[in-house]
This record gives sequence, C-alpha cells and structure tokens, in this order.
Amino acid sequence: MPVRIEEFETGKLPSGPSVPEQVIAYLYANRDQAFTRSEIATGIGEDPNTVGTALSRLKQRDLVRHKGEYWAITNDLERVADAYALHSTTERFDDDDGGIDPDEWDAVAPDEPHPSERNE
Repeated sequence: MPVRIEEFETGKLPSGPSVPEQVIAYLYANRDQAFTRSEIATGIGEDPNTVGTALSRLKQRDLVRHKGEYWAITNDLERVADAYALHSTTERFDDDDGGIDPDEWDAVAPDEPHPSERNE
C-alpha cells in the first residue's frame, strides 16, 4: 500500500505485521491446505511479488514447504513457534531500549575488518 510522501519523509509510516508474518499467520490458520503465491497474496491483501520474496525467505528458514506452485506451512510447527518466540523477544528488546543506533554502534565498534574482508 502506498504512503503519502509526507509520511515517508517524516518517518510516520504505518506499522503492522510484516509480509512474512502475515504469510505465516495465513498458512498456519489454513494449515490443512496449500496455496499458490497469488492465492496467499489475495488472502493477505499484499502484492504477489512481495509475497513471493517472503515465501522464498521463509523456505530458506524451513518455515514453509513448496511443491510445484503450491505453498504450505512446515510440518514442524514447533520450529514456527520457536521462530515466533525469537521474533517477539527481539521486538520487545527493541521496544525496551530503542534498538541499535547505527551511528552509536559505529562510534564504539572495533575497526577490525569483517572476517569475509580479511586477506588471509
């Protein structure tokens, strides 16, 4: 859903569940069925391409299954519960302390290169 440029510029953006959260909730609520990407997009009211990206990332995390053009929640519902608990805890920590300020982090972070940037 588009936002007014004033909202974009001021940072007063609508909040709510992310597309991956909506996809998981939709597939969990309908765990006795499998859906196409378009059906999921229609079911949650989001763009099919955005849903496709979310599904691919959720599949990498083993939270959804994929066969042909159909998608379903994983059989491992404990994995879904664990992922949700981690996500909720992270959000709560961000709410409690405002999250990590990138400028503050850069000011105190060591100047050592990331391991992938080392020439060893």
